[in-house]
Amino acid sequence: MLLSFKAQGAHLVEASLDDHAGLVAAVRQVDVVVSAMSGAHLLLQHKLIVVIKEAGNVKRFIPSEFGTDPPRMGHALEPGRATFDEKMELRRAIEAASIPHTYISVNCSAAKFCPNLAQMGTLLPPKDKVRVYGDGNVKVIFVDENDVGTYTIKSLDDPRALNKTIYLRPPENILTQNELIAKWEELSGNVLEKIYIPVDEFLASMKDMDFGAQFAMGHFYHFFYEGCLTNFDIGEDGAEANLLYPDVEYTRMDEYMKIYL
Repeated sequence: MLLSFKAQGAHLVEASLDDHAGLVAAVRQVDVVVSAMSGAHLLLQHKLIVVIKEAGNVKRFIPSEFGTDPPRMGHALEPGRATFDEKMELRRAIEAASIPHTYISVNCSAAKFCPNLAQMGTLLPPKDKVRVYGDGNVKVIFVDENDVGTYTIKSLDDPRALNKTIYLRPPENILTQNELIAKWEELSGNVLEKIYIPVDEFLASMKDMDFGAQFAMGHFYHFFYEGCLTNFDIGEDGAEANLLYPDVEYTRMDEYMKIYL
């Protein structure tokens, strides 16, 4: 991956979060810092915040969030709430350091939620049966990872995105689980048996799961039962990517799923 970046003209600079001086030297060579750390290492970005503050030249910092908007998830179920709490801790540190920033709210990554029709424990489409959360009619937002990159790059030097949250809400990708299933059935020609899971049954089943499963199920509850991705209006502290950048030809989910046929 790194060599492919180099082939496209990127200048690679070696640095480490464990080498403060080396990281400061690297950051002083750039105008924008985009962090893409995995969720398991989010709090390591505190080191990056200190470095950016010391370097003093960064015009925009985009921390590794790329998920659900954390300020709206203070009520989230444990143990999954930990991710949102960590992201809020980082936001407070960024803002306390007066670092120019943009937060990217991606909602549901297509690779994790689309081809599998939002089934847990697999990334592939179900063959015979599909679990439907509640009545399957809660609106959820799905975004192709390549489009996440496109919108992120466009926001880097956009003054309209400065110190705001950019919400990725491609209009044709705001779908219920039932609509997503219907798209797959039309593409594949295979009608699936639907197994509807009432919310009480879903929450009760969490008690017997291990930590990782409980973590994921909490997020699924908020997405597919509560509707946390679409049950609010964007305020003055945010902007909708599709309105800022209408020229982006984003990937529709029926197109995304064709490679799984």
